[in-house]
Amino acid sequence: MGVPGGPAAYMDVATASPLHPVAREALLAALDDGWADPARLYAAGRRAQQLSEAATGAFAEALGVRPDELSLWPSGTAAAQAAVLGALAGRARQGDTLVHSAIEHSAVLHAARRGKAVEVGVDRLGRLDLDAWDSAVSTPGVAVAALISASHEVGTEQPVAAAAGYCDEAGVPLFVDAAQSIGRAPVAPGWSLLSASAHKWGGPPGVGVLIVRKGVRWISPFPQDDLYRPGVSGALDLPAVVAAAASLRAVLSEAQTEAVRLSALIDRIRERVAATVPDVEVVGDPVNRLPHLVTFSCLYVDGEALLHALDRAGFAVSSGSSCTASTLRPSHVLEAMGVLSHGNVRVSLHRGTTEDEVERLLAVLPGIVESIRKEAGM
Repeated sequence: MGVPGGPAAYMDVATASPLHPVAREALLAALDDGWADPARLYAAGRRAQQLSEAATGAFAEALGVRPDELSLWPSGTAAAQAAVLGALAGRARQGDTLVHSAIEHSAVLHAARRGKAVEVGVDRLGRLDLDAWDSAVSTPGVAVAALISASHEVGTEQPVAAAAGYCDEAGVPLFVDAAQSIGRAPVAPGWSLLSASAHKWGGPPGVGVLIVRKGVRWISPFPQDDLYRPGVSGALDLPAVVAAAASLRAVLSEAQTEAVRLSALIDRIRERVAATVPDVEVVGDPVNRLPHLVTFSCLYVDGEALLHALDRAGFAVSSGSSCTASTLRPSHVLEAMGVLSHGNVRVSLHRGTTEDEVERLLAVLPGIVESIRKEAGM
């Protein structure tokens, strides 16, 4: 149900972005020629192979890498876990330990539980403790390090270049989970492996990208024919891959303009929420952050009740991360930062978000929070 004066507003692009118009056009076009097995020699197979090669080339050009450094996976989660587990397997002679930040996506944390792991903390803004990182990656027995490019929950950008420098000094490859950054903000160089997810930038779901730089030893943690060449066993959704590549090029062409526009809207949310909602904490770095995302936590408010109330008012927002929201457990990211982890709302905007939608959200939010607090006797 929308609010008077406008339709429902989707503000959870950090979970999944609406399909970009270019992705829709490319998907429909590729359905005609992308259904056959690209490995077959007949005409339909050759057409599919041409589509696959063109899409891989477009991805590589957009991301500034070689086509043979790039592989495609059924999701960003699969790509991230393949990066971590494959790099650990490839570096088994050098060590068996993964160093990672305390705010990694759960996909990386789940992979870390396969072996030994060392967690490095963050400050109250969600920024990596670089001194602790330096010490951790310099410890004998470390095989791989993992650092998210920017927090998927609060938007704080991480010091990837500095972290990569320490990894380089220690001879440890760095994996960067760039799912929230690709298409939004540049990722600093110096990394050895990188993953991304198409449905975060406006491509279709079911397409993950993994880049393994030349010279980085990677061994598949999964049973497959070629254990040393990253790639998924089985057929990929080729029309979706084509649409993902086309949309990435389109999104990158718009990225700078959209970053300026969305950052101004996020600044407005940060300022107005702090000014109009009592007992609220706007979390994350106010400057070194993704342009489209903000999280705030409201004291004395049940987060689930707040999300339902906003949904009834016509606003689709989220609380914490979609990967852990169903567990009803506090966000590990917010806990690592030492900020209020209950009653939190994450608002993330996309290319279709309007100034009017943001104003409507800011108009109804104080009353909704006050109403929930009164119901709770606060």
